[in-house]
Amino acid sequence: MKKNILEYKGYHTTVEFDAETYVLRGKIEGINDFVNFESNDPRTIEQEFHKAVDDYLIFCQEVGKEPDKEYKGTFNIRIQPTLHKKLALLALKNGDSLNAVVEKAIQAYVEESKVTSTELQQTIRILSAALATQRIYKKECTMQIAAESKIIPFGGHTSPNIKMSYQETRLS
Repeated sequence: MKKNILEYKGYHTTVEFDAETYVLRGKIEGINDFVNFESNDPRTIEQEFHKAVDDYLIFCQEVGKEPDKEYKGTFNIRIQPTLHKKLALLALKNGDSLNAVVEKAIQAYVEESKVTSTELQQTIRILSAALATQRIYKKECTMQIAAESKIIPFGGHTSPNIKMSYQETRLS
């Protein structure tokens, strides 16, 4: 499935549907200039976006203006004044600027998002493997741990028998 975010020549847009007029609309995101486009046909919305970007670049060239680049690394944020004060004082105490503190917080947020996604993918793989194993071993089974196994048995030097059983629970 294709998401509703499009990219062309380094510019991005989000396509939205207007239920009143049955029109798809978008605008170039992350620039100061306002460049929008629309289409009644979902099959042509990407072409309209491409035309809007191309027209914007031509317009900028004709008027001698440098086209805006997406996300230049500056943006304004609004927070509660008490939080602003606490943040500024803590940054000062730690010898950091507000920009440095905000950048660190954003970096941590972005990295946490990657970790969460990776952990989720790993969990899905583990659960998929467990379901596949469950289908193979529908009943209880007893298996001997091989001598080369990385599982170290407690007590004695012999490998213990391990009883394994799986139970599938499906949510409706």
